[in-house]
This record gives sequence, C-alpha cells and structure tokens, in this order.
Amino acid sequence: MAGKNTYFISDLHLGAKYMDNPLERERRVCRFLDSIRDDAAELYLLGDILDYWYEYKYVVPRGYIRFLGKLAELADAGVKLTWVTGNHDVWLFDYLRDQLNMTVLKGHTVIETQGKRILIAHGDDVGVQPVMYRFTRWCFYNKVCQWLYASIHPRWTYPVATGWSNENRTRRDATAQQAISEQAASRLIDFSRDYHSRHPEVEAFVYGHIHIARFNEQANGMPPVIFLGEWISLNSYVVLDQSGTFTLKFFEKQ
Repeated sequence: MAGKNTYFISDLHLGAKYMDNPLERERRVCRFLDSIRDDAAELYLLGDILDYWYEYKYVVPRGYIRFLGKLAELADAGVKLTWVTGNHDVWLFDYLRDQLNMTVLKGHTVIETQGKRILIAHGDDVGVQPVMYRFTRWCFYNKVCQWLYASIHPRWTYPVATGWSNENRTRRDATAQQAISEQAASRLIDFSRDYHSRHPEVEAFVYGHIHIARFNEQANGMPPVIFLGEWISLNSYVVLDQSGTFTLKFFEKQ
C-alpha cells in the first residue's frame, strides 16, 4: 500500500498469568493497534503474541476478544497481517488465518517490504540451541504429538501449559534473565552474520523472543539486527517507513 508504513511487534504475551492487570495490558495493545490503523500497510506479529494458544479443530480458547477484534478491524481496513508463530503460540493453525485473511508462518523467512529484503523470525528457531530445547520444539511441531495433545481434555492441558509458562518466566531473577537474553542476542547476531555471508541480498534481520529492545548497527557491510523487545514492561515496536528507515519506538512511554 503506497505511502504507508510497515510495523513489527512481538512478545505481547497476552493472557500471561504472571502479569498484573492483564485486561489493561490488552487494552493498551488495542490502543496501539488503533494508533497505526490509518498509516499501516502491513503489520508483522513475530511470535509469542499470546502466552498460550491451542487451536482445536472446532473450538478455540476463550479470551483475547478485544485484541482479536482489533486485528479484524485492521484486516477489514486493508492492512496486511502476517503472524510468525513463536514458542508460546506455536499451535496457531487456520482459524485466525481464515477469519482475518492473515498469513501464518512457521519459522524464519525472508520478506520484501518497503523495497527491502528482510529476514524475520520469532528467534527460537535459528542458531545453536540446547539439545533439550530442540527436542521440545520438535515435539511442539510434530503432527502426532499435536494430535495426542489435542486428545486430552483442555481442563488438564490448560493449567499445565500456563503453569509451565509462568514457572519459566518467574523462576529466575532479573539479573539471571538478562544474562540469558544477552547470550541469546549474541546467538542471533552470529546466525545473522553467517546467513548474510551466504545471502548478501538480505538488508536487515528482525527478531523477537529474547525480550530485548535494541537496534544493532553492524560493521563491515553487515545489515542491522533488530530486536523487537516485549510488551510486559517495554511496549516496544519497530516501524519501517516508506523511505526504508527503521525506527525503534515505545508506545505510551512515560
């Protein structure tokens, strides 16, 4: 859509049990979506938008009604929506895709927008990962494992999944979590550098997942590596304007 911008956002973690006042957080996200409606050509949601989502064949989880309604408004207004699943919303299948005419992607991919070729990813599927994490991710994507999980009543699976998410987020103090995030950032930069050596046509890398909001300018002709941050405390997002310029912003920052 000529004359309009491209937006990138990730890690809203809507519905997370460890958040205070989840309804107000959802409303804040909705205010952000309202704010970009008139100048957005595309919106890329790079994973962990929902803290937990399992989309059954005939039913979907309750909640998120305000947020999903705002996505529907954007879609109806002609904004192109693309959702790259993360490790928390991996089980997003065809419901929102069909209802919102939205593209759903699994894993990293290269897109072209505003005249730029950009690799986008949630960030959990690239670079060197621990063996146990790779195994868990394989289980999440495996069709047989998905079928077995879906055969268990949600009254059992929902508390287990949300409890696991809560434990993973709260078991470490802020210092330990920051150290892990910085290690992950280094891993993603290393992956980007290696990928660019083989695909020099890529002009930028945009990731979520690690909850760091940062614009990393690289040396020696390496394109920027951009980390989108999160909406637990930062409320960060990135705009790519019609001139091809990336800007990292913070919504309703005090």
